[in-house]
Amino acid sequence: MASISYSPAAFDETSASDLLRSSSSGVTGIPLKTLGKVRFVVKRRDVIVAAKMRKMKKHEYPWPADPHPNVKGGVLTHLSHFKPLKEKQKPVTLDFEKPLVDLEKKIVDVRKMANETGLDFSDQIISLENKYQQALKELYLHITPIQRVNIARHPNRPTFLDHVFNMTDKFVELHGDRAGYDDPAIVTGIGTIDGRRYMFIGQQKGRNTKENIQRNFGMPTPHGYRKALRMMYYADHHRFCNNLV
Repeated sequence: MASISYSPAAFDETSASDLLRSSSSGVTGIPLKTLGKVRFVVKRRDVIVAAKMRKMKKHEYPWPADPHPNVKGGVLTHLSHFKPLKEKQKPVTLDFEKPLVDLEKKIVDVRKMANETGLDFSDQIISLENKYQQALKELYLHITPIQRVNIARHPNRPTFLDHVFNMTDKFVELHGDRAGYDDPAIVTGIGTIDGRRYMFIGQQKGRNTKENIQRNFGMPTPHGYRKALRMMYYADHHRFCNNLV
């Protein structure tokens, strides 16, 4: 508990005609008429400031009290907001990939028939697999620009953090551009691969509508580029600037 006291000063016997202020004597804001007979009236007022402490629990951390020892990354995984999705993503087939999907389905049906009947369909399976490989090669060798865009925008495409968590043994995300903002579309952090430290900087988009809104649909702002530059300087300062990913 603390008390703060302040004393405002007021002047008596001042009239509306005393508009002239003193500048030569170095005193400003006091009427000339009252310079010789000023009387201060002190009014004291006490202000009480009270603070209430929040009761803390015995164990209050982002990770559980007994984390599983076999979890990859240990307790650091509990510090990240990037969690596995509760609902599995539905498979999405692009229009130009439908011939490949039809061939895959035929191969699965022939193998299922061979297992059920016990007959030898190895020649048909080999022929269908060769057709599939040839169609796959022809499709992606002559892909159009709009088809490239559709592949890049695929809803089930792995994101930056998916790759990072699959590559690293431990990863901790670093936030902020030191100017009051943290761009969610740019993700930065330090991870270890085989005992070596790496600085990861990448563009992150959402895996569903809710995450896309949080990540601004993967569109960075100047704050994100400032954050990325700060992490580059950080890596240079700590002597692992050659390990930027």
